[in-house]
Amino acid sequence: MTIREVAELLRISPLTIKRWGKKGKLPAIRINTRGDRRYRKEVVLRLLGVEEEK
Repeated sequence: MTIREVAELLRISPLTIKRWGKKGKLPAIRINTRGDRRYRKEVVLRLLGVEEEK
């Protein structure tokens, strides 16, 4: 998930997502040398208190 997708899902600012990443609350995967980030859907859902069905 992109920063924008996560921010929309959680209804918070993209800047908050970046801050959470720096604090370790929401670990990001860096996908290129430019520093773009992606987030695992499972981790985001866990923040919401939702377990993904398998």
